[in-house]
Amino acid sequence: MTSAGESIAKNQEEEAKRVWRKADAVCFDVDSTVCRDEGIDDLAAFLGVGEAVANVTRTAMNGNARFRDALAARLQVMKPNKDQLDHYVNITRPKLTQGIKELVSRLQSRGTHVYLVSGGFRRLILPVAELLGIDQSRIYANEILFDKLGNYNGFDTSELTSDSGSKDCDGFQIVLISKRLRADKLAKNNHKYLYTISDGQTSCDRSLEEKVPLQNGCDGSDGATDAEAAPPADAFIGFGGNVVREAVKARAKWYVTDFDVLRKDLENDESSDDE
Repeated sequence: MTSAGESIAKNQEEEAKRVWRKADAVCFDVDSTVCRDEGIDDLAAFLGVGEAVANVTRTAMNGNARFRDALAARLQVMKPNKDQLDHYVNITRPKLTQGIKELVSRLQSRGTHVYLVSGGFRRLILPVAELLGIDQSRIYANEILFDKLGNYNGFDTSELTSDSGSKDCDGFQIVLISKRLRADKLAKNNHKYLYTISDGQTSCDRSLEEKVPLQNGCDGSDGATDAEAAPPADAFIGFGGNVVREAVKARAKWYVTDFDVLRKDLENDESSDDE
């Protein structure tokens, strides 16, 4: 016999699927979602400071640091110059998650606009976008700055992805950033439904919720309550294909570990329409 809790969960998943099938704009997190790895960690290892950066990250997280402070601390240890960053990008091929290329292709064939949203670095994400056929203008990520000699000179704090307005709210950023995306960019293209997909690791900016009021928001929560998350996006998918985060799994209305599940759901929906 199905319990009341199971019935509610089933209904929530079906509602999420309904929105997914109608979405005409989808925002993907990058690290541990579109890609199998964490870009900042890999760059730190390349620079020979992998363990030092990991220690800084642990210290920042244990102290409930803001995302911007944690990012600044890690970059202060890394201090990549332009030549190092360019060389790393040139010798490193993105480690795409199995099935993401086919899923993005299917979405684009349906006329769905696909965006990449990340707390990582734009320079590392450009090759990912190229492999997936996503225009550079649809990347929202952080920009490392250099001086005239190419030395590290901080990062662009005006980027929407560069800060968080709260502590300890993993997985929330992509939803709220998507909210800003929708208000500032997507709405101009008359996107009716916005969908976000994330592994639940990035941080958030709750202040955007007050700054950018939205209509039609129906759901979006993985690292906080529904009341805190709604209405940044029409729906949210928790993804555990690379890293399973139990808190995300417990809160996501639809949680998948394989991108083929999402692609096949779209194909089944199209088959139903043809009957």
